[in-house]
Order: sequence, then structure tokens, then C-alpha cells
Amino acid sequence: MPRRGFLAALAGGVAAGRLGAAEAEGGARKPNVVVIVADDLGYADIGVHGCKDIPTPHIDSLAAGGVRFTNGYVSCPVCSPTRAGLLTGRYQQRFGHEFNTGPGPDGDVGLPLTETTLADRMKAAGYATGMVGKWHLGAAPKFHPLQRGFGEFFGFLGGAHSYMNMAGDRRGGILRGTEAVAEPEYLTDALAREAVAFIGRHEKEPFFLYLTFNAVHTPLQAPAKYLERFPNLKGNRRTYAAMLSAMDDGIGAVLKKLRDAGLERDTLIFFISDNGGPPQANASSNGPLRASKGTVYEGGIRVPFILQWKAQLPAGKTFDQPVISLDILPTALAAAGAGSAVGGVSPRRDTRDGDVPPTIALDGVDLLPFVKGEKATAPHEVLFWRFGAQAAARKGHWKFVQPRAGVSELYDLAADIGESKNLAAEKPEALTDLSNAWAKWAVELKDPLWGGRQGPLQRARQRLKGRAK
Repeated sequence: MPRRGFLAALAGGVAAGRLGAAEAEGGARKPNVVVIVADDLGYADIGVHGCKDIPTPHIDSLAAGGVRFTNGYVSCPVCSPTRAGLLTGRYQQRFGHEFNTGPGPDGDVGLPLTETTLADRMKAAGYATGMVGKWHLGAAPKFHPLQRGFGEFFGFLGGAHSYMNMAGDRRGGILRGTEAVAEPEYLTDALAREAVAFIGRHEKEPFFLYLTFNAVHTPLQAPAKYLERFPNLKGNRRTYAAMLSAMDDGIGAVLKKLRDAGLERDTLIFFISDNGGPPQANASSNGPLRASKGTVYEGGIRVPFILQWKAQLPAGKTFDQPVISLDILPTALAAAGAGSAVGGVSPRRDTRDGDVPPTIALDGVDLLPFVKGEKATAPHEVLFWRFGAQAAARKGHWKFVQPRAGVSELYDLAADIGESKNLAAEKPEALTDLSNAWAKWAVELKDPLWGGRQGPLQRARQRLKGRAK
């Protein structure tokens, strides 16, 4: 079928059959899905991770009412690639989205149109779909959220934005759909307001809301009403605390709206950060974890990761096996009853010849049977990372790290969460096992479509790939 005809049929089918498609067997309404993403949040900066100087009661309430993943990861230590992996359920290196997109409207830099997003799949399953916040997956019109499965959009397209005095922000304006709007409110408050309004518009039908705060990414900006909450903090840490407190309030407003609408029990809610905190930039704290955003050490890729679904999942549970942001898509689809999409059989976009391409496999897994105790095995045998010349793999408690070309390290995370003792010389078998597994995985990947220092990057990969032969 030609692509234009397929998309028209899909849109018509969704519009005509939303009520039927969005009902589970027996006529019950399908659950809503809300994915909340923080930006550059420090691992140790929420209450349930031990933070003492910044209260986060609403984020903490998600953990109290749901499942907290103590070994939760993202697929990249920086913003845009993590979002590409989250929205596709696939390692983003499989389609060349290895580095951040730039600030300008480059026509060729963005989430490839060959990829199907979570919003595409939820829309096809009969859900109302909306995005509020930071996109960072391409600024050209063809990459716009409204072209990637979202029925509504309020936010900005780039990787960062001012929170106040936004009219003069050179990185682009705030958009409602495709139209620029003047936004006088503190941006974090505005995003929360729009998320609440989206829920209000769609509370009578199943919806998918992708709420991506730019807090606590730089620039460090907060109004007095939030700064006044932290008189004992100084400098950047005080502003960071105010920004985080504003985001926590915004999450609280979303949760209140769900309660008031009678939707709290039947809404699947994820909370995650897009990468680890960058302490030097925003005064965040990653606590016991080594390093920060931009690295494949734990401080760059291990993040707060919470799942709540009160109707189905236990409250106050911790889950200790490694999971990754790629799991959000298949988990959401399973909850929505869109089982066929979990196996990768939903149509995806193709800009080459107009035909619907073949199906693809996902790297993420449905976490529901694991957190319910229906499956006792680990969700993943091995998790992998590649970010330029950096490489990492985790299997059980062992983690292989290549922080730069020619350097191989091995850590026992069960005994050394801070990655302080390199065991590569003491445990050569474990190092070889993990580095070989990484090399076999890397053979399946594409080279980056943009960015990166290709010379060192390629040399580092060739060394690792040679081990797999």
C-alpha cells in the first residue's frame, strides 16, 4: 500500500474506531499511560534515593505507590539518543542516532523517519496522544512531534530552553502544535499546566501523555517563590533545588488531576531521567555513583526509574535486576493491550518508496510479568552501551567499561557501586566474556548519522570487534 494511503487509512481508522480500539476485552477501558522524563536529574537528588536537602514528595509518592528499579538505566549518557531509544524501544545506535541533535533546524538531523515511535503505536491502538515539553529529536518540520504520532504538542524542539524571559531565547520559541506562542509563565509551571489540561481534555478516553520537563537542565533559573523554599542552600545548589522543587510540584499537579478525574488507579506512570546529572553544570549530585552525564560509568547512565500502576502492581516494591529505558515502550504497549506491536509488527514509516516496510524486533522487554513475580528470571541477559569511543556492557553484577580507546575496565557492581576497583587483571575471563558480547552486539549497529570524532571512534570499535572473531 502506498505510504500516503496507509497513513490516511490509519488516521481514519483511529478516528472512527478509537472507542472500540481503546477498550479491553469485556468492554473495560484500557489504562492511560503517562511517561514523565526529567532532564539531567542527579541520581541522588530525590528523597527515595536519600536526598536530604531537596524534598521531592510527589516523585517519592510514585515509588511509595509503585515499583522503584534500583538498577534502572538509560541507553545513553546524553539527552537526545536516550529519547530516541525510549520512544522506539530499540538501541538508538541501530538507526544511527548515537549523538545529540544540534540546536538548528538541520533537515537531516533527527529521529530517522524509518522508526516507529511509541506515540505512533499508541495512536494506532486507539489512544489520544499528546506531548508536553522538550522534544530534542529533530527541529525540521518532518521530525516534528505532530509528524511522529502525537496528536497534540506544547513545548520546544531543541535540547535546552530558557525558563524565564523566553521571548528572547535564541534557541527557538515555545510552540503549541506548529505555532509559536508567547508564554509568560515559568516554563516548568507552564508544562505542568499543559499536561493537566491535556488530561482534562481526554479524561473520557484512554490517553498517552509524554511529559518531558527540561528541568533541571541548564540554564539555572528559578523564580523567587521556589528559591524561598531553600534559604539554607547557596549558589547553584539553591537554584537547582528550586528548579527540582518546581518540577516535583508539577508532577504533583498531574497526579492530583488523575486522582480528581478518578483515573489514578488505571494509569500506568513512568518516571525517569534522561541521563545522569552533570554536577559541574547544574550542581546536581549522583551520590555514590562514579562520574556524570556524558560517560558510560554509572553516574552517566544509572538514573531514577519508577513505575506505578495501582490497579495492577504492588506498592512500595523495589526491583533489583537491571532494566533500561528501552523497556518503557513494550511495557506500555503490553498494558494497553497492543500486544501485536510489542513484537514489532506495527507498521513503521518509510520515506524511500512509499511502501510499508517489514517488521522489526525490539530491544526492550515488557517489565510487567517481572515486577508481578510471574517471571523469576532477569529481564535482560546483558545490557549494552556505545557512545562514540566509549563502550560498556552489564551482565549480572559484572560491568565492562571502555572509557576511551585502548582502555578496558571491569567492575563488580554488587560490591563496588562506585566503580572504584578495576578487576580487569584479576578477572580476565569475565572481562573477555563481556567485551566479546559487546563486540558481537556492536556488529549489528550503524555508524552515527551525525556527530562524533570518527577516527578515534572507529579505531576503538575495531579493537573490540576483533575480539569477537
